[in-house]
Amino acid sequence: MSETLGLALGCLMAIGLFLYTFWPENAFASQRQKTRLDYLLERKEQLYENLRDLNFEYRAGKYPEEDFVAQRTQLENETAQLLAEIDVLEGQ
Repeated sequence: MSETLGLALGCLMAIGLFLYTFWPENAFASQRQKTRLDYLLERKEQLYENLRDLNFEYRAGKYPEEDFVAQRTQLENETAQLLAEIDVLEGQ
Protein backbone atom coordinates (compact mmCIF):
# COMPACT_ATOMS: atom_id res chain seq x y z
CA MET A 1 0.00 0.00 0.00
CA SER A 2 1.39 3.36 -0.95
CA GLU A 3 1.85 6.18 1.49
CA THR A 4 -0.74 8.35 -0.27
CA LEU A 5 -3.37 5.60 -0.20
CA GLY A 6 -2.73 5.00 3.51
CA LEU A 7 -3.05 8.72 4.22
CA ALA A 8 -6.29 8.95 2.22
CA LEU A 9 -7.78 5.94 4.01
CA GLY A 10 -6.71 7.36 7.37
CA CYS A 11 -8.38 10.69 6.58
CA LEU A 12 -11.57 8.94 5.46
CA MET A 13 -11.58 6.90 8.64
CA ALA A 14 -11.04 10.02 10.76
CA ILE A 15 -13.90 11.82 8.99
CA GLY A 16 -16.14 8.78 9.42
CA LEU A 17 -15.34 8.56 13.14
CA PHE A 18 -15.94 12.27 13.57
CA LEU A 19 -19.34 12.03 11.86
CA TYR A 20 -20.26 8.93 13.84
CA THR A 21 -19.37 10.61 17.12
CA PHE A 22 -20.96 14.00 16.57
CA TRP A 23 -23.90 13.24 14.24
CA PRO A 24 -27.03 14.73 15.84
CA GLU A 25 -29.69 12.22 16.78
CA ASN A 26 -33.39 12.90 16.73
CA ALA A 27 -34.11 10.51 19.60
CA PHE A 28 -34.66 13.40 22.02
CA ALA A 29 -37.49 14.71 19.87
CA SER A 30 -39.40 11.46 20.19
CA GLN A 31 -39.49 11.55 23.99
CA ARG A 32 -42.87 12.35 25.47
CA GLN A 33 -43.30 15.34 27.72
CA LYS A 34 -43.54 14.61 31.43
CA THR A 35 -46.74 15.58 33.10
CA ARG A 36 -46.93 17.02 36.59
CA LEU A 37 -48.17 13.62 37.78
CA ASP A 38 -45.14 11.85 36.27
CA TYR A 39 -42.85 14.29 38.05
CA LEU A 40 -44.66 13.83 41.36
CA LEU A 41 -44.51 10.03 41.13
CA GLU A 42 -40.75 10.19 40.50
CA ARG A 43 -40.36 12.59 43.42
CA LYS A 44 -42.40 10.23 45.65
CA GLU A 45 -39.99 7.37 44.90
CA GLN A 46 -37.06 9.66 45.63
CA LEU A 47 -38.54 10.72 48.98
CA TYR A 48 -39.21 7.10 49.96
CA GLU A 49 -35.62 6.24 49.12
CA ASN A 50 -34.40 9.19 51.19
CA LEU A 51 -36.47 8.00 54.15
CA ARG A 52 -35.04 4.48 53.83
CA ASP A 53 -31.50 5.87 53.66
CA LEU A 54 -32.11 8.12 56.64
CA ASN A 55 -33.40 5.19 58.74
CA PHE A 56 -30.44 3.06 57.71
CA GLU A 57 -27.91 5.76 58.55
CA TYR A 58 -29.60 6.43 61.90
CA ARG A 59 -29.42 2.74 62.80
CA ALA A 60 -25.77 2.73 61.75
CA GLY A 61 -25.11 5.52 64.26
CA LYS A 62 -24.37 8.29 61.76
CA TYR A 63 -27.14 10.61 63.00
CA PRO A 64 -27.84 11.85 66.51
CA GLU A 65 -31.46 11.28 67.51
CA GLU A 66 -32.53 14.94 67.43
CA ASP A 67 -31.15 15.41 63.90
CA PHE A 68 -32.78 12.17 62.80
CA VAL A 69 -36.18 13.19 64.18
CA ALA A 70 -35.99 16.65 62.57
CA GLN A 71 -34.91 15.26 59.20
CA ARG A 72 -37.50 12.46 59.28
CA THR A 73 -40.27 14.92 60.18
CA GLN A 74 -39.29 17.18 57.29
CA LEU A 75 -39.23 14.28 54.81
CA GLU A 76 -42.54 12.89 56.09
CA ASN A 77 -44.23 16.30 55.81
CA GLU A 78 -42.94 16.77 52.28
CA THR A 79 -44.10 13.26 51.38
CA ALA A 80 -47.56 13.91 52.83
CA GLN A 81 -47.94 17.10 50.78
CA LEU A 82 -46.76 15.30 47.70
CA LEU A 83 -49.18 12.39 48.22
CA ALA A 84 -52.05 14.85 48.68
CA GLU A 85 -51.20 16.54 45.38
CA ILE A 86 -50.93 13.15 43.65
CA ASP A 87 -54.39 12.22 44.97
CA VAL A 88 -55.83 15.46 43.62
CA LEU A 89 -54.26 14.94 40.19
CA GLU A 90 -55.30 11.28 39.98
CA GLY A 91 -58.85 12.24 40.91
CA GLN A 92 -59.20 14.61 37.97
